[in-house]
Amino acid sequence: MRYIKLGRTGLDVSPVAIGAMTYGEPDRGHPVWSLDEEASRPLIKHALEAGINFFDTANLYSYGSSEEILGRALKDYANRDDIVITTKVRHAMRPGSPNGGGLSRKAIMSEIDHSLRRLGTDYVDVFMIHRLDSDTPLEETLEALHDVVKSGKARYLGASSMHAWQFAKALHLQERHGWARFATLQDHYNLLAREEEREMLPLCADEGVATMIWSPLARGRLARPYGQANDGERAATDGAYADTLYTNADSDRQIIDEVGAIADARGRTRAQIALAWLRRNPVVAAPVVGARTIRQIDDAVASLDLDITDEEARRLETPYTPRHDFQGISDVRELERIKARIPGYANV
Repeated sequence: MRYIKLGRTGLDVSPVAIGAMTYGEPDRGHPVWSLDEEASRPLIKHALEAGINFFDTANLYSYGSSEEILGRALKDYANRDDIVITTKVRHAMRPGSPNGGGLSRKAIMSEIDHSLRRLGTDYVDVFMIHRLDSDTPLEETLEALHDVVKSGKARYLGASSMHAWQFAKALHLQERHGWARFATLQDHYNLLAREEEREMLPLCADEGVATMIWSPLARGRLARPYGQANDGERAATDGAYADTLYTNADSDRQIIDEVGAIADARGRTRAQIALAWLRRNPVVAAPVVGARTIRQIDDAVASLDLDITDEEARRLETPYTPRHDFQGISDVRELERIKARIPGYANV
């Protein structure tokens, strides 16, 4: 494994991260597709043996069960000083309870302690905001995050999907006040979702912010022939949310077909081709791979020694058709209201 620096930091990470949303007791989160502790541990162990040292979770994932499972496995199989753990805060952990979620100082200070307890560690390497909180002043959130770093409970800070202007504002405020800066942004980016190439990725490149990519295989669409991903277990629970991410435009079929053709010609898997394409963008530090099988981990690692040629990239990229960018919006109902106001959106 060849490790890389995370953005402008001195932190060494594997160029593949394991997404631990997949790991969590089914009765506490995703009963259809999440893996319980017995099934999760061999996958975490295999990832470590493959040289992966980068693990991403969140307090929301299976309402803390993901953090618990990941923390126990890493304690048993790894040296804490050698691994990098990311967790997140924002979503309601106690729905309906005052201060049960969000990015207020109170919520942040409470949730970092809960996450550390579940993970069984004194600190996390990257503490991320899991989208923005429109009900809390941004300055309050950023100062609280700075204090988490200064307290030693987090080494670095990260953010997740938002609009480029919002991220630029946050970086400006951090610099203006001398607060700890976002070192990484977890973003939605893949061959079927390239809108971030317009503003967000150039902003991150200019600011030295590394990106971690969620849904790098487009919910499995890029790992299988066109249409087959919709038959998976994940699709059964994604519902309307998946429809806000992917439009199933005709161009998607063309791109997926090209992924398959290049994979066949190279003797590689579709997943390896799609993940290798991401590495062509230097601002991408690591795809976050929610592996449910050993093969999926091996595919992610195998993609690291595969370089996509300029001609192959042209074939993969040319069919893409622009679509509306909803990256910074996490409320499905809000998305539906916005889409209803866009003429012809249903035909995109």
